[in-house]
Amino acid sequence: MEAANLNINLPLNFNQVVDLVRQLPYNEKLKLREVLKKETMQKTENNNILTHFASESVLAKEWLLPEEDEAWKDL
Repeated sequence: MEAANLNINLPLNFNQVVDLVRQLPYNEKLKLREVLKKETMQKTENNNILTHFASESVLAKEWLLPEEDEAWKDL
């Protein structure tokens, strides 16, 4: 059975995970590193997109003020 097909929910803390990783053979650690790279890249991309959308509505409140229109009317 492949590890990708397993759905195991174990209550492990960070130190327990580190201990388990230390027990892995070198080639398995390399595979894990690649999985972690992909996971962290996806989260970073998703966070950047979400930050963009969250910022847009906040900034729009200031950009749409009459004072802003007045300040930029001559440009």
